[in-house]
Amino acid sequence: MTDYGEEQRNEVEALEAIYPDSFTVLSDDPPSFSITVTSDAGEHGETVEATLKFSYVDRYPDEPPLWEVSSQENLKDSDTEDILTLLQQQVFLLGWTHGLSAQAEENLGMAMIFTLVTAVQEKLNEIVDLMKNRREEEKRQKERELEEAEKVAFQGTVVTIENFLAWKAQFELEMAEVRRKRQKEEEQAGKPKLTGKQLFERDHNLDTSDIQFLEDAGNNVEVDESLFQDIEDLDLDEDDPDFDPLEMGSDED
Repeated sequence: MTDYGEEQRNEVEALEAIYPDSFTVLSDDPPSFSITVTSDAGEHGETVEATLKFSYVDRYPDEPPLWEVSSQENLKDSDTEDILTLLQQQVFLLGWTHGLSAQAEENLGMAMIFTLVTAVQEKLNEIVDLMKNRREEEKRQKERELEEAEKVAFQGTVVTIENFLAWKAQFELEMAEVRRKRQKEEEQAGKPKLTGKQLFERDHNLDTSDIQFLEDAGNNVEVDESLFQDIEDLDLDEDDPDFDPLEMGSDED
């Protein structure tokens, strides 16, 4: 009759000796422990790590233990899933599944935690090696994206019926505004300048003399009316282009 407790205690002692720095007893009842597995250093010194938790069942090693990945470092979720799948495959190969070959059945009843941990160790080393390929692929992907962006910038916007019609409508609005401003400027530039007489005719407020402005401001202005007594006798023709008041005065003298 198999003494499962004895076999389990023996395996725990062996595992503690093999993994002195990474083996941790978690519970005695039910027996459970964890082993932290770290990969070899990669090209740039990077490593990945997974902590495996194992729990014995009553009939281990005739029945497989329970396991899980309790923690990890630098691993993706897909890597963790791969590790769990790997452990399941190892259990299958070690004969803990019905219907296996005679060679697999020979492994029944053997303590195999070390074999499982070794398989995970190799998997982690593979993952580190793949990290280089991942970096190179990410670099190539970024280069492809940059090339596509430069190509789009060089080609410009592809002309379609929709964006052409939208551009045409906006262009016509802008040109109509330019024509309107230009017409307004031409109209203002073409208006004739008004003479002083025309300004007085249009705005009667201009009839107010400078003397009136001075008086409103509080300045008394005395006018010698004798200077203007004979002004009505003068023949003044302001509309005559040859009219010169200075010349007229010199004639009187």
